[in-house]
Amino acid sequence: MATAYSPTPRTTPTRYRERVNYDRQTVHEILDEALICHLGYLSAGHPVVLPTIHARFGETLYLHGSTGSGPMLAATGAPSGLPVCVTVTLVDGLVLARAAMHHSVNFRSVVVLGDARIVDDPAEKLRALRGLLDHIASGRAGDCRTPNARELAATGVLALDLVEVSAKVRTGGPIDDPDDCTLPYWAGVVPLRVTAGTPVPAGDLDSVVPLPSYLL
Repeated sequence: MATAYSPTPRTTPTRYRERVNYDRQTVHEILDEALICHLGYLSAGHPVVLPTIHARFGETLYLHGSTGSGPMLAATGAPSGLPVCVTVTLVDGLVLARAAMHHSVNFRSVVVLGDARIVDDPAEKLRALRGLLDHIASGRAGDCRTPNARELAATGVLALDLVEVSAKVRTGGPIDDPDDCTLPYWAGVVPLRVTAGTPVPAGDLDSVVPLPSYLL
């Protein structure tokens, strides 16, 4: 397998082309770190973008939803797959420049384009749902009740092959014009990161249930 995805007209940016990245490992790492993705599709001719959770298995991205949701209903009526655009973004820092024009954000993002299909194979669906749980907290899928038939029937999963994919990354400090570098304004980067706090037990949790090791 190639180490990079092949660029297409739709994955070639018109601005800041130096930030685009087709490296397969870079794409995978961003998808695996992000906890939320945004799913874009057309509904009755109008664009809709919805947040949801995802999980990657190799070169397939699985997306969670209700069987009665707009994307799932639209995909059900699209035998060849539902055209979608899936994006994830990780914000790593605020970039403050001396000039208002040059303020920016350090980020890592991925855009995936393609036709998503409904996952109707029971084994694949269950594997995807377990993957979605483990994506939220590694080890959680084996530490909770598995879905029953009614819950499985109410839950939908879309599968999107990673074929038309690109990443975009911005790192580093502000890029001010030389004439602005002597201005008396602070410039630099404010790093940002997502950190987990101390787990808070549910109010009705039995006191004998210990905190799982994967949450320590």
